[in-house]
Amino acid sequence: MYVREGLLVLAATAVLAGFAMLDGGPPRPGLPLLVGASLAAALPLTLRARFPLPGALLSAAIALLGLVIPGWPGRLVTMVMFGSAAFHVPRRPWLVMSLSIVWTTGYGLLIPQAYKGLSVVTDLVIMGVAPVAVGHALRLHGERVAQAARLDHAEARRAMAEDRAALARDVHDSVGHHLTAIHMQATATRRALRGQAPTAGRALGTIAELSSAALKEVRALLDTLREVPAGPGLEEIEDLAARLSTPHLRISVHRVGPGTPLPSGMGHTVYRVVQEALTNAARHSGATKVEVRVRRSRTAVTMSITDNGCGLAGAEGRGIRGMRERVHQHGGTFTAGPVPQHGWLVEAIVPIAKGSASPKGQAQPSSAAGNPT
Repeated sequence: MYVREGLLVLAATAVLAGFAMLDGGPPRPGLPLLVGASLAAALPLTLRARFPLPGALLSAAIALLGLVIPGWPGRLVTMVMFGSAAFHVPRRPWLVMSLSIVWTTGYGLLIPQAYKGLSVVTDLVIMGVAPVAVGHALRLHGERVAQAARLDHAEARRAMAEDRAALARDVHDSVGHHLTAIHMQATATRRALRGQAPTAGRALGTIAELSSAALKEVRALLDTLREVPAGPGLEEIEDLAARLSTPHLRISVHRVGPGTPLPSGMGHTVYRVVQEALTNAARHSGATKVEVRVRRSRTAVTMSITDNGCGLAGAEGRGIRGMRERVHQHGGTFTAGPVPQHGWLVEAIVPIAKGSASPKGQAQPSSAAGNPT
């Protein structure tokens, strides 16, 4: 890291000194003074990540002091520093913009001839506004790329979990069936030959024991493939919201009701519905605010996810169909659509089956009985 920072400072020093020497204006001071001033102007670049705003102000002060050197372009580093401050200080872009404009105005008042006839507005746009706007735009682009990567990662994990669960079901249905049949046939044949063929009886007994052991091992291995969480709680939903939140997308989570774990299948459904709704809000609606409410009673869990985006009613995508199917598997109801004012609402009610208040002794969910939509 130190080598990279040193090379950056040396490169900036060479550029500033080279521009000053190539500029065909008034006589220039000696090379040592140009190099020293350029080095002093380039050193604040090392502060661009840890102390971006103080580094920009320090660079601005050095650029103003460098006005004693005719034609010296130290202001270029200051423009870069204000752009870097806009990139690294996302919560206060207007403060950075204001300081940049103030510095540009002061610089223009002290040396107006440096702009060679450009208008004051053009000077402010080029030196004061443009660097901050570029830095802020790069910040927004980076956040969108990072958010898209998180969403893709979450979707990949979900798809992988569903594939593993499907594979576990297929293997269980196929291999488990055949091993069970082998065990039953070997046991039945052994009983039929009891006392008649000792060698065959021992062989059939071994086959029955091996098939039974193999069936147990297959079931144990398939359990590791199935994604059966113990019931995601408020903390996991809050972690999901925190991963998808950015300075431009605020996600708040509110929960009402007891904090005991949900049954595993039901907790999985609640988590997946919230995850898919937040993914849609972050990726497709252009929302800046999302509110998640989870209310748990003795008989049901009610979820509502509301955003202020520009979602429009239309063809139902796979995400909404998947949420509806998950909820209907538990005998619940699901609705999704635009709200009257502005935004999108996803609402689901998942009933809690009797005897399944906790993962222990969990009852199987009731059959689908949702409203057809």
